[in-house]
Amino acid sequence: MSHVLTDLEATIRARRGGDATSSYVARLFAAGRPKIAQKVGEEAVETVIAALSGDAAAVTGEAADLLFHLTVLLADCGVPIDAVLAELRRREGLSGLAEKAARPAD
Repeated sequence: MSHVLTDLEATIRARRGGDATSSYVARLFAAGRPKIAQKVGEEAVETVIAALSGDAAAVTGEAADLLFHLTVLLADCGVPIDAVLAELRRREGLSGLAEKAARPAD
């Protein structure tokens, strides 16, 4: 699966700085990080709503939208998807409760 995300990341990075009239990705980058982050939030809420409706097909579509917009946000922040995948690998096999307990307190 990770190759799908890395391929998506490559496409997003290639379209950054492109023509905002013909590329949705370029339009998002042109709108700036606040707009990109807003889209991530909207897609997260839509994913939750779909999950609560019990419609697996809707959850699938909304989750894809969420991953897409999150990948745009990561690119805008200069965070490669491989860094996120490495963090997930690092956490693999750890108890979620233990991992949370090891984080610095805010």
